[in-house]
Amino acid sequence: MSVPDPVEFSAAWEAAWNAHDLDALLDHFHDDVMFTSPVAARIFPDTGGVVRGKDGLRAYWAEGLRRVPDLHFTVLDVHAGVTALVIRYRNQRGDLVDEVLVFDEDALVVEGHGTYRAAGFEALQAEPPSDP
Repeated sequence: MSVPDPVEFSAAWEAAWNAHDLDALLDHFHDDVMFTSPVAARIFPDTGGVVRGKDGLRAYWAEGLRRVPDLHFTVLDVHAGVTALVIRYRNQRGDLVDEVLVFDEDALVVEGHGTYRAAGFEALQAEPPSDP
């Protein structure tokens, strides 16, 4: 397993999100990636919040960007482990979010998890699907 340079990776991740550049984002992900998010559960309820494969991730993120055209992330901190990075950021609404990314030996993301502060998790679940 190989974790990329945390500072470089998080800077590229932030820049790609803020440019809404899905191709640049997906370049860091394995074809067979598995990604979980309560927002995915709202946008695509039939997934139960589990998105599989790069094509599924593209569809999820494209729909999220369509619904939130002002989406913007500001990276606050990055934590590195043996096989994982955790990127802590604020989104365009000011919400604090952690994204947990697990890498394979080629430094591609094979597993990801969007996580939200417990205090806001219930509110996130209750929001209508048109407002991710």
